Amino acid sequence: MRDTKLFSVLPEYVCTPDGMAIDRHGNLILSCPNYARDDWSGMVLRLDRQGKAEKWFDVPVHPETKVARNMGIAFDREWNIYLCDNQGWSERPELLYKGRVLKLKVTDQGEILETTVVADGMEHPNGIRVKDGYMYVTQSYLHPEKREDGKLVSCVYRFGLEERDIHVTNTLADPHIFATFVSQNPDCQYGADGIVFDKAGNLYVGNFGDGAVYRITFREDGSLGENEIFAQDPAQLQSTDGMIFDEEGNLYIADFSANAIAKVTPDGRVERIAQSPDCTGVDGGLDQPGEPIVWDGRLIVSCFDLVTGPDKVNSKHEMPATLVQMTL
Repeated sequence: MRDTKLFSVLPEYVCTPDGMAIDRHGNLILSCPNYARDDWSGMVLRLDRQGKAEKWFDVPVHPETKVARNMGIAFDREWNIYLCDNQGWSERPELLYKGRVLKLKVTDQGEILETTVVADGMEHPNGIRVKDGYMYVTQSYLHPEKREDGKLVSCVYRFGLEERDIHVTNTLADPHIFATFVSQNPDCQYGADGIVFDKAGNLYVGNFGDGAVYRITFREDGSLGENEIFAQDPAQLQSTDGMIFDEEGNLYIADFSANAIAKVTPDGRVERIAQSPDCTGVDGGLDQPGEPIVWDGRLIVSCFDLVTGPDKVNSKHEMPATLVQMTL
């Protein structure tokens, strides 16, 4: 097992860090939905290579809920920002089906020049990647879709970068659904979560509850080719949250439930490479890892530190929020 160590103790106004991306200047950008506090809203931070964090901007709030709950984050080639505003993550009835995908133009000083609602009405938007004129968004639940066996359906949506004001149906009839998944694990009915492209342009999606990584190929016309399990090993990987590739084609996965990081080699072999017991994160431990990113020769991991349950190592939420690091 590899050692992890503390990278950053985040400011006191952050309680649940999540998705990450790298900006045009090489800074680490961190999306913080701040779920642990109902009276706090989501924001985006910027960190330097020493782990010093500052608020970049507050995410525009939902007009009805008056908060933002931004999780996945991505840039396009023009450095516009795309965010998954997962309003329904807490599953409170008044917040369900209010999720959004936002597109923002923001200055380096944090001034929001323009906000576009790409899609709304979403049950559970989670991760996002941008490629070749489209954004690909995981939605971890499609509860309106009822299967005879009772198993959960989830999906990846595909939206054009210039599309706006799409109201999704959260059903398989939605024309923007690109790929679908069924979670087989009866003890963890949670679906599509982590998402990432490899160098060849294949799309990889984690089915969280099954601890499975799917590889999606594309036909020449851009339509869905194959959607098959690429890697799965319950002894080494329990859950699949955020995912990232290194330059050698190794895939690193945040095993949210097990307080662990797994590495998947290009041939699909899964190995748990780091794991922590229940901890605070301040000692450099993995405190419910939510998202990894390769940056500056290191793997940086956000510690979500909120969800508990019989299948989770994490037992409670603590402050301060942290990021940890490990060597590749």
